Amino acid sequence: MKKKKIEFSSHTANLALMRKFVRGFLDAYPFSEKERMLMVLGVDEACTNIIRHAYQLRDDQPIALSMEGLRKCVRMRLRDYGEQVPAHEMRGRSHDMIEPGGLGLHLMKNAFDRIDYILKARGTELVLTKNLE
Repeated sequence: MKKKKIEFSSHTANLALMRKFVRGFLDAYPFSEKERMLMVLGVDEACTNIIRHAYQLRDDQPIALSMEGLRKCVRMRLRDYGEQVPAHEMRGRSHDMIEPGGLGLHLMKNAFDRIDYILKARGTELVLTKNLE
């Protein structure tokens, strides 16, 4: 089992470093280039949502990303300590609505086989799972 972890502040400048970190981790697995790209974008979108919604654009708050390669899947866990968004509010908008925002959840659902939100005493843990087929 392979594990990697990175912690960074909620400054958007850190997202490029995080994407490179995820890409490097995924290189060890037999995903297509498209699957890799979608997963990187999915994690990026999740981080952007944390910054926007949990931390209200504050750029000095902690985000932890841990990744593990298991026998049958790759699992990524994003942890924040910000404001929790109720699960019923975490819905993407309709594809045909022409307005900014709301497509991130669709992107994550396309990139990963399973998405779980675990509400903690403080903050949220988002678990993204992609099966190895």
